[in-house]
Amino acid sequence: MEIKIDDSTLSLLRGDITQEETEAIVNAANSALAGGGGVDGAIHRAGGPKIMEECRRIGGCPTGQAVITTGGNLKARYVIHTVGPIYRDGKSGEPELLASAYRNSLKIAVEKGVQSISFPSISTGAYGYPINEAAGIALGSAIDFIKTHRNPKLIRFVLFSDRDLKAYEEALKGMGIVES
Repeated sequence: MEIKIDDSTLSLLRGDITQEETEAIVNAANSALAGGGGVDGAIHRAGGPKIMEECRRIGGCPTGQAVITTGGNLKARYVIHTVGPIYRDGKSGEPELLASAYRNSLKIAVEKGVQSISFPSISTGAYGYPINEAAGIALGSAIDFIKTHRNPKLIRFVLFSDRDLKAYEEALKGMGIVES
């Protein structure tokens, strides 16, 4: 699924973020930038040791913030590491922190001149954020950012499963931007 927002494109697809050819991909990192499982582990394995070397130099990243490293052996030039919230009850600041993770990733991308970026679904794996809620926050944050900044020109959400892709498609339809 793909929509135009002003001069930018927002797209949803099922795939492997480590294979993306956008200028930057986003890593759902932990606050220690220590590598891990899921998307984080896959990006570090595919990107090679250069990414971890830079992460060690940076030292860490608070929840809701983002940092940038090389893409190492990936097709993407950069990896933007952001830390989403661990889901507790949805009433402990999680929505704001998740939106901040997306906004800060996009802010760093624009500062680096990145015109295309791919996101995973942040916090919906081991951190337990319900996919339906997270999808709305992710898409809303990206759309608001594009409308305000007019960049990047391409924001792609690369979803790991058919279930996740369907949740994002339903969230986008629920925003009234695309027809059901």
